[in-house]
Amino acid sequence: MAKLYFRYAAMNAGKSTALLQVAYNYEERGMAVRLFTAALDVRAGRGVIASRLGLAREADTFGPDTVFTRAPLGDVACLLIDEAQFLSVEQVRQLHRLAHVDHLPVMCYGLRSDFRTEAFPGAAALLTLADDIEEMKSICACGRKATLNLRIDVRGQRVREGEQVDIGGNERYRAVCPACYYQDEQLGPDAAPGLFG
Repeated sequence: MAKLYFRYAAMNAGKSTALLQVAYNYEERGMAVRLFTAALDVRAGRGVIASRLGLAREADTFGPDTVFTRAPLGDVACLLIDEAQFLSVEQVRQLHRLAHVDHLPVMCYGLRSDFRTEAFPGAAALLTLADDIEEMKSICACGRKATLNLRIDVRGQRVREGEQVDIGGNERYRAVCPACYYQDEQLGPDAAPGLFG
């Protein structure tokens, strides 16, 4: 039975690495997959899924106008979606339908919430509709499990307000535990000992 899967975590948990491993596993067994990533994420180039470990692979992109239906996907054994937090609620419904009506497994990887601890619409819909939900683990600099993301500016100062979407990597975000999230200290080399010392 095909399912809609959601694998979520804070930054730096290996979500893209896990997705690329799943694609490799399918293909090693002679099965075709389709990979998608958000069109607005161009950190590694448009239509590229890249991990911090150095693995990278070209993928199709999705944007607000993308419609996920069986026919255009071709004869594939699995659909893999990176940066799934950027899916719309309607796109998540389409993916849920693909799993249950068209019997196509769909595996989504992404963040659960933004730097303000507010859910991304796509992540909220996935948490509601996914048949199989798994939290991947990430570690805070203090050693505890990281479940939240902090946005920082070029000086290492915490950013508390702004648009929900501001694409960036380690230079813009930190995965932190709840205790560190609520500290009012600067993030950077001179940060609180609990975070970086």
